[in-house]
Amino acid sequence: MTAQPRPASRQRWLIPVLVVVISLTVGIGLLARELYRRPEAEPTDPVVSDSPSSVAPEAQPGSPTVEVTPDVFAHPQYQSVRQVLQGYFDSINNRDYSKWTSVVSRERAKTKTASEWKNDYQSTRDGSILVYRIEPGSPGSLRVLVAFTSTQDVDDAPVYLPEGCIRWRLVLPLRLENATWRVDTTDGGTNPEHERC
Repeated sequence: MTAQPRPASRQRWLIPVLVVVISLTVGIGLLARELYRRPEAEPTDPVVSDSPSSVAPEAQPGSPTVEVTPDVFAHPQYQSVRQVLQGYFDSINNRDYSKWTSVVSRERAKTKTASEWKNDYQSTRDGSILVYRIEPGSPGSLRVLVAFTSTQDVDDAPVYLPEGCIRWRLVLPLRLENATWRVDTTDGGTNPEHERC
């Protein structure tokens, strides 16, 4: 009597099928991840310049991006200073009083109510912003030399320079509050340089 061959075990073909199905699932998942992955935001390189960008009269005030000189770029507080100044100028350009109060010192925030502030900056646009120098002040403070161009309705311009476009150079004091730099009140001894565009 000859022995009958044993029926093929179901397990023998089930394992290779499972391996193929799992491999395909993993492969499709990895492919889908690559296809649908959002591109990561590229970090923006700082704009380093020796002088403010030249802007045609009709394009004034120029770019709202805060630029820095090579000396400022090398300063250990560069990143923090640039960030607070970008917030400061963005708040003015976007008429955002709450943003402004988040980047100025408590003392400076007390100097203007929301309605006074909005009235002061109702037509102001700032651009061509260049930080020339960062110097230490009293403990917990910095002095930042910055130049920028501002455009505004002539009626909203300073009474001593009723112009629609003004180039400014001034020292902005920064104060450390809760481990964050804030734009502080200016003392009476700092006179900003200004000229019409």
